[in-house]
Amino acid sequence: MNTSSNDNNSPESELLTTPAASPAQSGLLNRYFKLSAHNTNVPTEVIAGITTFMTMVYIVFVNPQILSAAGMDAQAVFVVTCLISAVGCIGMGLIANLPIALAPAMGLNAFFAYSVVVGMGTDWQTAMGTIFWGAVCFAIVSAVGIRSWILTNIPQCLRIGIPSGIGLLIALVGLTNAGVVVASPATMITVGNLTSLPCVLGALGFFIVMILSSRGIHAAVLISVVVVTAIAALMGAIEYKGIVSMPPDISNTFGQLNLMGSLDVAFAGIIFSFALVSMFDSSGTMIAVTEKCGITDKNGRFPRMKKALMADSVTSVAGAYMGTSTVTAFIESSSGVAVGGRTGLTAIVTGLLFLVVIFFSPLAGMVPGYAVSGALIYVGILMCSDLAKVKWGDMTEAAPAFITTIMMPFSFSITEGIATGFITYCVMKAGTGRWREIHPCVLVVAALFIIKFVFVDAH
Repeated sequence: MNTSSNDNNSPESELLTTPAASPAQSGLLNRYFKLSAHNTNVPTEVIAGITTFMTMVYIVFVNPQILSAAGMDAQAVFVVTCLISAVGCIGMGLIANLPIALAPAMGLNAFFAYSVVVGMGTDWQTAMGTIFWGAVCFAIVSAVGIRSWILTNIPQCLRIGIPSGIGLLIALVGLTNAGVVVASPATMITVGNLTSLPCVLGALGFFIVMILSSRGIHAAVLISVVVVTAIAALMGAIEYKGIVSMPPDISNTFGQLNLMGSLDVAFAGIIFSFALVSMFDSSGTMIAVTEKCGITDKNGRFPRMKKALMADSVTSVAGAYMGTSTVTAFIESSSGVAVGGRTGLTAIVTGLLFLVVIFFSPLAGMVPGYAVSGALIYVGILMCSDLAKVKWGDMTEAAPAFITTIMMPFSFSITEGIATGFITYCVMKAGTGRWREIHPCVLVVAALFIIKFVFVDAH
């Protein structure tokens, strides 16, 4: 897709017809971010940045919890999460001038930790290498325009099934962390001890998130994590470690990925999965946020689109090298837009706040796994919301969406969910005589996964 015209013209050109800047807005910030042209000002952008930060700061507590399950140093991951989020947000603001915040993606962090590392028995250094190469592929396809071609030609049922399946996988992790769901040799999984402290506090955290978010409170997730952690501390279930300290050392994760080992053909499907999911997740979020800003055209394009796509893909490459899972645009950015954020200044304020959080590592170290369970289940609910858009009356659409969705939590693998979904789509369309609906892009992906199953997984 040719996005160069979007970087300078429509739909932003409509915004440039607004009145000239007032004297109070004629400073450097106004000129660089075109505040007056976007009908905003510095105070509004600062408030929007703070709002976005409050809605997504939970990631600095959740990401270390999840990646530590892969054997990574939780304190180092905390610092890296803050750093890469700051770099991504500030980069997006300076380069693309959009109010879109970036941070390590929910879902892909769980895939990395529980499926690739724990499930496959891969060391985290090699698994982090797969994220790196997936991010490199992500950056390349963004730079040459293949990204838009893939997004345009993958059918809607699969575009819905992929994030929905990830949502169910995240929710399953949340239920497991709280002890609501446990392993069972007889039934595979079963209900845990619902009267245990982790289960009770995990349920409390979930209801706090759901009730507060339903009432429009932007910091619902953060409040839930803080309340549950505080109660656990008061009950003596966790040890108080302080509030403020100098940032922990990140040498345990920085540059520790195994780049050559992760190029083994056995990891090809995983690398592809990281790249593909990143494309869906980040692009969809950017379109949703810019639509809320009112600067997206009917085809889903928005100003400086190519710069924004490159900003998130390059940040993902840097994040993997530093020691965290794939970085993506956060839908929580829409909360900042809702209170008036319209430019990159909003994202920069959010990024600066992530830098401040680095000095609160003791707090992150106290957060127990069940304190973030509510947040994980809440994210799962949000990611499954588009299932209503599936054409359930058309089995050639419903079956691929359903298979993609359920295979991720049942196989505990995003890769297997994507693979079976693409294959199911091709088989259903061809089997019903609708093979013309199969785009070559989908057919190639399905064929590659079949080859993977036959020649890689079988040996």
